[in-house]
Amino acid sequence: MSLSPNHGDRRDGLTPTLVVLHYTAMRDAASAKRVLCDPKREVSAHWLIARDGIVTGLVDETRRAWHAGAGCWGGREDVNSRSIGIELDNDGASPFSAPLMDALEALLADILERWHIPPAGVIGHSDMAPARKQDPGPRFDWRRLARGGLSVWPEAREETALDPDRFRADLIDFGYPDLDDALLLQSFRLRFRPGATGPLDARDCALAAGLPRD
Repeated sequence: MSLSPNHGDRRDGLTPTLVVLHYTAMRDAASAKRVLCDPKREVSAHWLIARDGIVTGLVDETRRAWHAGAGCWGGREDVNSRSIGIELDNDGASPFSAPLMDALEALLADILERWHIPPAGVIGHSDMAPARKQDPGPRFDWRRLARGGLSVWPEAREETALDPDRFRADLIDFGYPDLDDALLLQSFRLRFRPGATGPLDARDCALAAGLPRD
């Protein structure tokens, strides 16, 4: 049974192939839970992890929770039908707490095994909707998840030339939406080079070339 009423059937017989990570950007997990369970708000997620590490199931994983909104990944839209959404109790500017990260790692390990989702299938809301979203934001530790086999981190290719066309192609091959160059660079850096500024450079290209492919 789901705590939140904000869900429906997964469309076209789809099952989860992605996990989308969000931050709540609210005062605390209790406030987020109220919003995610409010039928008037028409938003939800499958799981909510509080800063103290308490994990709350809001929508059964077999159901289509309303967490992702408009966007796409790997050229496929209706991400809600293709994914499991996890809300993380964080304001978007602060470090993620150790208990939260520990709980997230345990939950992700279970989800990936249960649904046979590869590590590359764990993405951020900002990855699939760069024009609208920033979460889970620049303070989220993607490298930690990758070390645990729960996401991916690129290995930079040596002596990679500055090549905007190749950079775009590498990102789209990885899964990013086919958007304008500035949005793609912004979304890529938010996840893989937080704090980097300025125009596209050779380091961006080297990391993009090291992203895994299906």
